[in-house]
Amino acid sequence: MQFKNPEILYFLFLLIIPILVHLFQLRRFKKQEFTNVKLLKELQIQTRKSATIKKWLLLVTRLLLLTALIFAFAQPFFKAKDFDKKNNELILVIDNSFSMQAKGNNGELLKRTIQDILENTPEDQQLSVLTNDENFYDTNIRNIQKELQNLNYSSTPFNPAAIITRIEAKKPGIPKDILFISDAVGLKEELKTNLSETSSLYYQTAKANETYNTAIKNVQISQVLDQFYELKISIKSYGDFENDVPISMYNGKKLVGKALISKEKPQKEILFTIPKTDFHGYVKIEDNSLTYDNTFYFSISKLQKSNVIAVGTPEKNNFLSRIFTAEEFNYTSTDWKTLNYNAVENADALVLNEIPSISSALSVTLKNYYSKGGTIIFIPDVTSDVSNYNAFLSNFSKISFSEKTQKEKQITQISFNHPIYANVFEKKISNFQYPKTNASFTINGSNLPVLQYEDKNVFLGNITNKLGNLYFFSTSINKENSNFQNSPLIVPTFYNMGQNNNKTGLNAFIIGENNYTIINETIAKDNVLSVTNSENSFIPMQQILNNKIKLTFGNYPEKSGNYEVLKDKESLKAISFNYPRNESDLSQINSDYFDSCTEVNAVSTFYSDIHSSRTSNEVWKYFIFATLLLLLIELLIQKFVK
Repeated sequence: MQFKNPEILYFLFLLIIPILVHLFQLRRFKKQEFTNVKLLKELQIQTRKSATIKKWLLLVTRLLLLTALIFAFAQPFFKAKDFDKKNNELILVIDNSFSMQAKGNNGELLKRTIQDILENTPEDQQLSVLTNDENFYDTNIRNIQKELQNLNYSSTPFNPAAIITRIEAKKPGIPKDILFISDAVGLKEELKTNLSETSSLYYQTAKANETYNTAIKNVQISQVLDQFYELKISIKSYGDFENDVPISMYNGKKLVGKALISKEKPQKEILFTIPKTDFHGYVKIEDNSLTYDNTFYFSISKLQKSNVIAVGTPEKNNFLSRIFTAEEFNYTSTDWKTLNYNAVENADALVLNEIPSISSALSVTLKNYYSKGGTIIFIPDVTSDVSNYNAFLSNFSKISFSEKTQKEKQITQISFNHPIYANVFEKKISNFQYPKTNASFTINGSNLPVLQYEDKNVFLGNITNKLGNLYFFSTSINKENSNFQNSPLIVPTFYNMGQNNNKTGLNAFIIGENNYTIINETIAKDNVLSVTNSENSFIPMQQILNNKIKLTFGNYPEKSGNYEVLKDKESLKAISFNYPRNESDLSQINSDYFDSCTEVNAVSTFYSDIHSSRTSNEVWKYFIFATLLLLLIELLIQKFVK
């Protein structure tokens, strides 16, 4: 037991007063002679005993009464279990990721969570509220009610550990009570923190009634026909759903196609054919679950020819002219001795086709070209000096060639997931007519294999600085050394290496993946390009690359949709952004993530628990009751005890 006013206990010395009074009242009786009457003597003895008992009862009662009164004013209490945490700062952490769009017993999980907080939190309660991407520090519910009611879903994944880091950066070393409210979808491993022992973590589960969901995962061009694009829309279904799902495609606001996704297959690919023109729109499905993954935005720009320069002898460059046709490429073949270095920076791809050596001047030019987004396709002359080639390759990475091996080898392995083979093969093949080479160098150093020999050595490798690309063969591919020119692989390999993805194809960026695009435009130093649609606008990071501009988007925009790149008011390019689909599977609940937290079933329970565990049990009122009771007992003794 402890006391709020322990100094009051000094008044216990006052207990000596009733004791002294009692002693004064216990004076001896004087003898009074009476006639020798037996009855009077007995009455005298009885009266004396009764008075003594009454006085002792009154003394005890008064002592207890005074003690109870003093204790009551000292305000005794029993210290609560978590009494030391009573001044902890209150912090609510709300998961506003897209999985919280799922419906619970009372509607969407996020909206229900916000409503519970508004209804059960006292208006003057000092607290902080954090979400995936927003912070409201040192406020109260009354001040942020409107912001919470208008809280948007976020494409930023819910990361409790990262949020705790944000809190600690803002309030280091301060004891805290943190309540997480989440559905735990997509969380990994288990929450680990370095919070002090005086801080407490709580967790409330936001549980969806159903976990089924249908999502559009991706849109790709599966075929390029003479007058049309064939688009492949990848659909993924999670769980069982009762009805077929309609799917529609829009170019702007114009409906250009409709189809139906059968409930019988959990995963499906839907094909649409659209005219071979500019497209700036989206494809959309309608289901009764999450809505964020029901729409996929994409843009297809008007085809622009890629500029390809082949450096080599006319005879050796002849096969390239049949791949880089005039319909899709501005193709130029030039001898390595007469190469115009000024033309290199305007090329989208440059092929070094079996030139015997690479000069220092050309090497420096190509290093600068690669750093600014150029594509280099390097085909060595297997009869040339390997040291010159290694000096050239050292400008880009730790790639090098070993001495030539005179041995016939077959090219048997294809990296189907490499970008240059995207949409080339309908399925992975393991048995085809293998190309071969008679002599080759061995490629050393880290690289991304595109084609490999049967002995796992690289035939065609790739490195990238995320802006430019360097493709390198391990040997000559002329007909004397290889039959690769006769292989079906030759066309898609060179065609896709020579294509500039910023000039052709479909773009549909995923928000948060630090995407970039190249704009073939020049601007003054004081000017900037903006990315805009009817609702949102932002200025991306910009890097000038000679006659091009690299735009890096980082975590922007905040909302998915169709956008345009603007120079002042001039539209330079149509681009599209989509939310990541990493929360579409509502069954991926990590129920163990919050094992280190105390689970509560509602916000009101959370407030009740911390109040009861930190509120001391005050017992002064019981001593007041005892004082009144003892006072009543004294009155009864005075009245009924003779």
